[in-house]
Amino acid sequence: MTALRRLSYATLVLAFAQIMFGAIVRITGSGMGCGDHWPKCNGHWFPPYYRTDLIIEITHRHIAAALTVAILALFIMVFRRRHQPGVSGPRGLLRPVSAAVSLVVVAAIFGAITVKMGLNPYIIVTHLAIAMTLLAVLAITVIRAGGFGSRSLANRTGSANAARAAAIMAFITLVFGALTANVGGANNACRGFPWCTAIEVHGMPLTIQVIHRLLAFVLLFHAFGMVMAARKRQEQPLVQQGTRIVFGVVLAQIVVAAILVELHLPAVWRSAHQAMGTLVWLTTFTFAALTRMAARGERVVRRA
Repeated sequence: MTALRRLSYATLVLAFAQIMFGAIVRITGSGMGCGDHWPKCNGHWFPPYYRTDLIIEITHRHIAAALTVAILALFIMVFRRRHQPGVSGPRGLLRPVSAAVSLVVVAAIFGAITVKMGLNPYIIVTHLAIAMTLLAVLAITVIRAGGFGSRSLANRTGSANAARAAAIMAFITLVFGALTANVGGANNACRGFPWCTAIEVHGMPLTIQVIHRLLAFVLLFHAFGMVMAARKRQEQPLVQQGTRIVFGVVLAQIVVAAILVELHLPAVWRSAHQAMGTLVWLTTFTFAALTRMAARGERVVRRA
């Protein structure tokens, strides 16, 4: 079981890195570094590395390929152990790993569509949403393999509903953040933080950014409420620690967003904002999955 858990963690890290490098591709304008060719790069499997945008784009594809191999290896390992307790069935590892295989194929298809459609912003946002769903499925895999403290989770919590609401809010906020970054004019429509001291672009771009900001603050206050409620109910230590981590990550993301806006959107801070947004989603979803497990009285089956 230790090998499954370690491979699950490694696959999750690769998925996180793939999303991060996807953001770097977008921020540096390297999305067409391989032209409109896919899966080849400018007609080659291994093109000459003579341009920065090409290097960034092909590295992103290489990470995606490594992620695909890791997911397939995880599926083979789980499938071979499918007769062991806790591997198959509704609470086992086989279902989320099978879903991960399907999602990585869908993500690859949308990656090709993104290139062929000339980086259409709505296709990019859809591609990101699929990647985030894959990240969530891999987080479930880690939990069912005994990771993220699930083996020591007690069968009691009153935070499950609030945690699920936080995960939903985090996903919607993330989607609006992706729209803000990709829809023309939305990222610089509103200057100043937390309120707009200057409006550069009106209409839909401004609406998208304002909604993104409002959702982020609603999530922050909700996360703070979870911390206070967990302390008042004297929740088990793992749940209380989870609420603090969620609140800390969301607060850090707001701070990064403030710096990003006040420094007029430098590339480094745009990348940091994307990284923290992905971490917010991963953290809130993982916490929601753990509290749901505790509320339903589920146990991670200890396997040989």
